[in-house]
Amino acid sequence: MNRIVTSISLSLDGFFEGPDQDIDWHTVDEEVHQHFNDYLRTMGGFVEGRVTYELMEEFWPTADQDPDNEGPMAEFAGIWRDMPKFVFSRTLESVGPGATLLHEVDPEQVRSLRDAASGDLVVGGADLVESFRRFDLVDEYRIYIHPVILGRGRPFFRDTEERQGLRLLETRTFGNGVVLLRYETVRA
Repeated sequence: MNRIVTSISLSLDGFFEGPDQDIDWHTVDEEVHQHFNDYLRTMGGFVEGRVTYELMEEFWPTADQDPDNEGPMAEFAGIWRDMPKFVFSRTLESVGPGATLLHEVDPEQVRSLRDAASGDLVVGGADLVESFRRFDLVDEYRIYIHPVILGRGRPFFRDTEERQGLRLLETRTFGNGVVLLRYETVRA
């Protein structure tokens, strides 16, 4: 059965963005980027909120045409172009090639997308992940802890009334100090 996976880079103190929405502190070298490529190419689709989609769509469709982008970066451009994308937005009126526009998070519709996909779906965008989490749609968390303390910024996990149990599936330390913590959601 396909799963819904979230993949997020965090500072050690739990922020996914710095105080000015900056992410220049992400430590993505060739090893980490190749790791992302290797697992993302197996996905059945990218599920994104508007902000994440627009950022990705602005750069990746033609990134491999720039001779400065080689190796894993150029490889990911092809993965991005070829992967089905599901974009949740209340404001967009259209999306680019290979993308489907959805306006509201309807749990039944999301489960249908997951079940019909050719593999797991990876969901990105903090607000969208939060919506998926509230509807108990996230099956797996891939948290990449970067070796930096930001002190302030936008936290990934928000206050919640309910505790969520997780089971550790994998840990991995990359050569640049990034640590992967991979958990699956424990359901009663």
